[in-house]
Order: sequence, then C-alpha cells, then structure tokens
Amino acid sequence: MSCRVADRGHSINDGRVAHRRGGTVADTVKKGARITGADRTKLAGELTKKYSQGASIRALAEETGRSYGFVHRILTENDVPLRSRGGATRGKAKR
Repeated sequence: MSCRVADRGHSINDGRVAHRRGGTVADTVKKGARITGADRTKLAGELTKKYSQGASIRALAEETGRSYGFVHRILTENDVPLRSRGGATRGKAKR
C-alpha cells in the first residue's frame, strides 16, 4: 500500500500526487477561515468572473468550499447584478 500525502498546492489522485497549476485563492485558504484584504478582493474577482460566465451561486459555493450565503454576500458587496431564480416559468398564453 502506498503512502498518500497531500501538500499545499498538490492534490491526491488515485494515490499519486499531482501539482495544481494556476491555483486560486479558494485553493489556498482553509475552509472556514476568515478572508480579508487582498485575498478577499482576489476571490471576489474570481467569483464575479465565473458568475458572469454562467456559474450558479450554489456551484461556486461548492467549488470554493464556502456557503451559499458567503458567495451571495461577496457578489452583492461587489455590486454584481444577480440573476433571477431559475426553474420553469409560465409562458404567454397560446391562442
């Protein structure tokens, strides 16, 4: 059995250690840690970009390991226009 070790900047994949390229703030900040200053600004930029490209708040929350409320708050703090809720909508009545 092989020894499995994960260092910062690495991830475990089937017992092999693979180096991450182009890491994001979310990759380097521990789950639940307070994010302030430059890290918060950088994370806000990343979330804004992904949200504007169509990612949902729930998907961003899962990707970053943060709550829905945290991601929502970051987006609203940065004046990002939020999309309306999805799901089935009623169309115009057909004649």
